[in-house]
Amino acid sequence: MVKRQLFQIFVLCLVLFGLAFAAAPWFAFRALKANARDQDVAGLAQLVDFRAMRASLRDQVQEPARPTALTENGEAPDVWRDPIGAMRRALEPFAEPLSPLTPAPARLEPYLTPAGIYDLTRGYEPGTAPPEPPPPEGLARLTSSLQSPWPDLRFWGVDRVRFAVHPPGETGHVTVLTFQRTALFQWKLVHVRLPPRDDA
Repeated sequence: MVKRQLFQIFVLCLVLFGLAFAAAPWFAFRALKANARDQDVAGLAQLVDFRAMRASLRDQVQEPARPTALTENGEAPDVWRDPIGAMRRALEPFAEPLSPLTPAPARLEPYLTPAGIYDLTRGYEPGTAPPEPPPPEGLARLTSSLQSPWPDLRFWGVDRVRFAVHPPGETGHVTVLTFQRTALFQWKLVHVRLPPRDDA
């Protein structure tokens, strides 16, 4: 009788462990969203690998379009006409290993702020998300937090999970957030894939 009870307790603990292990990435996503919304920089530092995130965004976020002076032949200026800009673009990849010590490029800064990360978790580009209504009070706040949209699962692996988020009603405007397991129940955001841009 005692052995049977011990076996049942062991099976129950094993099931609870499996559920907690499988659900940990979703809890990490919810914690990331809440920390970004509440401007919790210390909490974000535990949930975001900013160096990897900068590297993932570097080739996706382009410099703002600037008018370029053309030469007499109608060609764009070469490295001899814009040496500072050319050197900046050439050295930027080498600055990634020093990312905690060097400031992010200006074009990436909006994506690395708490407000920018919060917009990304909602499927928007930084600064384009509509304001959220104030949360309700009391028990309604708990109910609304449970009813808030959950991310779509793109991939689930033992050490890597991808979530897809998009603005309401815009299923073609998908942002993919990749989390990597850093400990048994700890996950970090390491990659962001932005939706394709419709440059008119």
